[in-house]
Order: sequence, then C-alpha cells, then structure tokens
Amino acid sequence: MNPTLAHVIVVDDERSVLDALTEMLSLEGFEVHAFLDAFEALKHMDRWPAAVWLCDVKMPRINGHDLLATVLSRQAESLVLLMSGHGDIPMAIEAIKLGAYDFLEKPLSPTVLIRQLRKALEKSNLRLENKQLKQQLQGDAIERFIVGHSVAMQTVREQVLRLADVAVDTIIYGETGTGKEVVARALHRYSDRRDKAFVAINCGGMASSIIESELFGHEAGAFTGANKRRIGKVEQADGGTLFLDEVESMPVDVQIKLLRVLQERSLERLGGQGSIAVSFTVVAASKADLMQLSLAGGFRSDLYYRLNIASLQLPPLRDRIEDVIPLFDFFVKQIQVRRGSEAVTLSGQQIQRLHQHSWPGNVRELKNAASRVALGISQDDLGLEGWREQGASDFEDQMLRHERQILVEALRQCAGQLNDTAALLDLPRKTLYRKMKKHQLEKHAYRQDKTVP
Repeated sequence: MNPTLAHVIVVDDERSVLDALTEMLSLEGFEVHAFLDAFEALKHMDRWPAAVWLCDVKMPRINGHDLLATVLSRQAESLVLLMSGHGDIPMAIEAIKLGAYDFLEKPLSPTVLIRQLRKALEKSNLRLENKQLKQQLQGDAIERFIVGHSVAMQTVREQVLRLADVAVDTIIYGETGTGKEVVARALHRYSDRRDKAFVAINCGGMASSIIESELFGHEAGAFTGANKRRIGKVEQADGGTLFLDEVESMPVDVQIKLLRVLQERSLERLGGQGSIAVSFTVVAASKADLMQLSLAGGFRSDLYYRLNIASLQLPPLRDRIEDVIPLFDFFVKQIQVRRGSEAVTLSGQQIQRLHQHSWPGNVRELKNAASRVALGISQDDLGLEGWREQGASDFEDQMLRHERQILVEALRQCAGQLNDTAALLDLPRKTLYRKMKKHQLEKHAYRQDKTVP
C-alpha cells in the first residue's frame, strides 16, 4: 500500500486505545495521525485532504457525530468510520444516516477494522482522483462564474462542485441580491445535466391559478382563455434543472401539488387526463428560513423536508467586504467587453467608498454601481446612497466592522459550535456570547444544516 495514499486519522480520548490502534495500523502500512482530542484533529485536517477518519463517538468537547458533520462539510473526499464501546443498532443507524462510512463496535476486530479501512481508503482515493480530473477539465471556470476571494465564497464554490456531482434537490438561502440564481445556474452548469434545460420561475407575487398553470401547464380548454396547450416549467425542465426562486412565497395549495410531483416525478397538466413522467433536479431559493417558516405554519413542513436534501447559505456582501473590489472589477469588465469602452481606474476615495458602504442591496446593488461607472453615468460619487466621507470619528465604526468580520469567519469555520469558536478565538464563552449579541449574530445561521450536509 502506498503510504502517501493511506492516511488514517485516529481520534480517541483514551490514551491506551489510541496507542494500540496507532501501533497496529502502522504495522499494517497505514500512515497514522493520532489525536486524543477531536478539536485538535480538526485544526490539522487540511494537511490530509483525502483521508479516512477512525473516531470514537463518546468524546469531550466534540463528539463523534459532530466531528463527522464537520469533516463531511469540509472534505468531500474523506470518509469517517465511527466506533463506540456503547454501540447499539440505533446508534449505528444514526451514524450511517449522518454520512458515516461504517460503524464499528468496541472491542474492535482487527480483521474487520483493517478490511474496512482499506475499502474506505480505496474509495477516498478514487474520490480525490475524480476531483483532480474534474478540476483539470474545468480549470478555474467556476472562479470566473462565482466571483470572490473570501473564505466564504471559496466554500460556496467547493459546495457547488460537490452538489453538482450528486444531483440532489437543494435549497439556497440568502438575502435579496446575494446571487442565489447565479449559484443555481452554477449547480446546473457543472452537473451532468448541463446540456439540458435550466428553467427558472419566480414563485412570488403570483396567484395560485397562474403559478399552477406556469408550473404544470394546461390543456386547451382547461379554463377560460386556455385556447391551446401550454407546456409548464416542470415539464420544460425534464432532464435538467428546475429553479424555484422565492419559494417561500409559493401559495400553500400549490405547495401541496408540487410536493406530489416531487415525490412521484410525474405530473398532470391542468385539464389533462394522463400522467407525464419527468426527471429533473430542483434548486429552490429563499430569503426566509424555511424550517422556521414551516414551524410557524407559513410553509408546508413535508415540502421543506423534501427539498432540504442539501442546502447552502450565501453570505451578504457586508460580511465579505474583501470581495467588493474583485466583484466591481468583474462587472465593469463585462460591460467593457460588450461595449468596447475604456478601462476604469478607481480613485482612492472611490475605493474607500466601496469598502465603507453597507450594501443593503448586496451584489445586485454593487453591479448597478459598477454599471453606472462603466457607462459614465456617475463617475465621481458612484451613485451610492447614504455614504459620507470618513473622518476620525469613524474609527470606532471601522473597528466594529472588523470585529464583526472576525466573528463571522470564526463561526463559519466552526460551523456555529460556540465552544469551538471560543477556543479558536481564545475568548471566554461569556465574552463570545456578549460580542455575538452586540453584532446580532446567531449561531444557528452557521450550523451545518445551513450548508451541505
């Protein structure tokens, strides 16, 4: 076995167990990296992007299930085997459901352990080879499609490529203007469905009868004014991707009919008699938390759970200010290419304005500002509302924005786990709570169920 491709990360809080496993696996030719603490293991995980994790379930600070969720969210090529001396059937089922490759009960059988580790490593290495091949084929295309240098957007790009591979229904969360449709199109573009249709429909502001006809189509004579057959969006998306924008605004009676179509992957046109088989992937976009909305009765919980196979969260532009200038340049260059206009050079004051602005309209607002500059409409003031030139009195505001950005990045890195975030920032937990409250940050916004499971 090639040791460079046989990395096994062992995590167990019992020193005797850890030492015994390390010795046994090393003799079998594995490259073993042993940790008594899961938090320490996660700090070093980027050294081994394709590895197999062998982890105890019962551990302090971070248990095996939480570690599993973190590894799967950050390393698509790695696999996790969980082990426990308290194992039972329900625990094993839960582990597999959460994405574990296998569940082993202590005391471990050396023969079974070695066999399962070898199988897992073969699968992990195959995933890594496929990823490298895809990157060679795609080059840096996705970086030109989803723009941004921030850690948050690097994560979004990684999640898009992972989800594009598996073709599962997905929810994209984000404020207005954060680029939800751009990400939806990227999910389609980098999938095996790229040669089929990407069909979008905005679910907001439509009466039930109209959106039902738009989604499912109708036969001639189905209702007054239906003079000819109409093929609906769902049928148009057959073989491709159906994008449901503002899905939180969909009327409840239409939600019921959509759920049936998603479950059966077949539909009936309004006024039709027979079922039509369809195959498509759904990408839904929402400004609201659909789980909370379903708990409040504003969205059907069964439809939420049907759509929420995977989800990802798009950060607002104010939380990734480092992306403002790259995005601005990207939009300006788009217009330059179309119009053949001259290059735009921003002054120091203009760059300051772009960095200082709060961007309530997110990327959409920034694109409008870039368009105004590229077209010569507002060369000096950029047309930004509510901006004022910075003075000494703004120092406190700058520090607050910087502090908030540090907190946001730490919460994202630790997936909303406050103990881990406090340890990463070297802050007492009470201080972290106070700062999060000051900046109106909620831990649930950064948990793993907001991203790829």
